[in-house]
Amino acid sequence: MVYQNILLETKDRISILTINRPDKRNALNQATRDEILHVLDSLQGLTDSRVLIVTGAGDKAFIAGADISEFEGRTSLTQRDAMKSLRIFDAIEDFPKPVIAMINGFCLGGGLELALACDLRFASDNAKLGQPEINLGIIPGGGGTQRLTRLIGEGKSMELILTGDLIEARQAKELGLVNDVFALNELQDRVRVLAIRMAEKSPVALRMAKEAVKTASRMNLREGLNRETDLFCLTFGSEDKEEGVRAFLEKRKPDFKGR
Repeated sequence: MVYQNILLETKDRISILTINRPDKRNALNQATRDEILHVLDSLQGLTDSRVLIVTGAGDKAFIAGADISEFEGRTSLTQRDAMKSLRIFDAIEDFPKPVIAMINGFCLGGGLELALACDLRFASDNAKLGQPEINLGIIPGGGGTQRLTRLIGEGKSMELILTGDLIEARQAKELGLVNDVFALNELQDRVRVLAIRMAEKSPVALRMAKEAVKTASRMNLREGLNRETDLFCLTFGSEDKEEGVRAFLEKRKPDFKGR
């Protein structure tokens, strides 16, 4: 498929999905959302792709939010209809492979909500993050009130959402909103190194580990522990587990096949 609003590159078992609307600060319009969903679907069964990195074109913005021009004239009913189909935020969170947000600049509104749906977030030192929807007379609607609160706590989440204030990348790291901050010219190399380390692991174990960690915010402790036990035992049925154990005992690097 030829994409109009995104770029996709796969190399070294790492896929990089770039939102390519730099003239709009990579704002998410419906066409872009549809293309993202198509990419996620196509990558699920691609064995050459084990980790997904999401970023924005240029050095000004990761994603500056939704394309506000599409909001004009919408009523409560038409907006509800527009949100009935699968949303990119949920599709990213449920994607079976690790997803890393590589935040290179403004990460606002729907852009921050997309980053929150990713498993890990790394930002450039010029990045600014926030949920400024309140300034438009609306609230975050892509999971911001829920995922942000689970990640950094109710008090700070409430402050950011009610004021619409933006924060610098370093402050975002202090809050636990991003995992780390790098110089803009080092960001891609540093994130790729981490992604390659992940891609060397068993795809089966990566999938199970991701689901187990996500369970922590979706279930109570007892339910989460039970689910962790189930997933742990399932990994023992994989060829990757046998290869990992043999490689350890033979003092060599494992060659995981994802089976």
